[in-house]
Amino acid sequence: MKIRFWGTRGSIPVSLTTQDIRQKLLSTLQAANGRTFADEAEMARFIAGLGFEVSGTFGGHTSCVQLIPEGPEHVILDLGSGVRALGQHMLARHGPGQPQTYHVFLSHLHWDHIMGLPFFTPAYLPGNRIVVHSGHAKARAALRRQQDEPSFPVDFDYFGADFEFVVHTPGVAQTVAGMTVDVMRQRHSGDSYGWRFVDPTSRVIYSTDSEHHVDDLTERQAFVDFFRGADAVIFDAMYSLAEAVSVKADWGHSSNIAGVEMCLEARAKRLFLYHHEPVHSDSQIVQILQESRRYEEIMREGQPLEVHAAWDGLEVTL
Repeated sequence: MKIRFWGTRGSIPVSLTTQDIRQKLLSTLQAANGRTFADEAEMARFIAGLGFEVSGTFGGHTSCVQLIPEGPEHVILDLGSGVRALGQHMLARHGPGQPQTYHVFLSHLHWDHIMGLPFFTPAYLPGNRIVVHSGHAKARAALRRQQDEPSFPVDFDYFGADFEFVVHTPGVAQTVAGMTVDVMRQRHSGDSYGWRFVDPTSRVIYSTDSEHHVDDLTERQAFVDFFRGADAVIFDAMYSLAEAVSVKADWGHSSNIAGVEMCLEARAKRLFLYHHEPVHSDSQIVQILQESRRYEEIMREGQPLEVHAAWDGLEVTL
């Protein structure tokens, strides 16, 4: 299975500012001061060594992840603003004359996780099939409502694709696109749901918009069991531990430290920090990643846990 991240920010889309870009250019020029380069290949090697906070960006789209299992059907996790680019990619790959099936799994119905649907081009193409999987019975109503006037000029009924809605129940596994799919209710305003996807070779967890209370050991153990043996855990790491237990307690999000601890206990292989705080710069996210990796080294008792910070465009083969 492959994972491709199309949107990794939380709450609201953000973009690089002129000041951000100038700072990256200044850092590059400072590092290159006095150097000459023989060709573009040498320049590329130099840029690659600058650090991701200078040579790249984590991006600004809200939640959207693609799972690429074996088989012809497509799997999308959340419909944040990143799904627009995913739709363009799919249209370029398959063309308008090749009907496709898209399975969409929603963590919850807050706007940052559904706002991309009106801009998802495959939804407008007759012959396409879009199956929306959710733990919420009101998923259909939520997707229709955001396109009602005066909020949006295109009504939901204008979509050409055939929509289906499936409600999942925690504890009841279903088979979708060749994978066994389980769902788990999470602590978040209005409830959110974490998803576990298992195929013959991989186990992937998608757990965003979930708050973990350090004193709720029963709930913590339930998540550890849900994460058990995962090849990849995509985890809401919006806050620092200090923020999560103090000023932003009960805001419905978690920390990088909680993710590291639970994934270590679950013997997961990879942790992807996700749902990045929109006010955090690339440099701040890199700092959080470095702190997370140091904490993993300190707390590790068995096999190592790979810790990564997800970014828009990242593709991982499990």
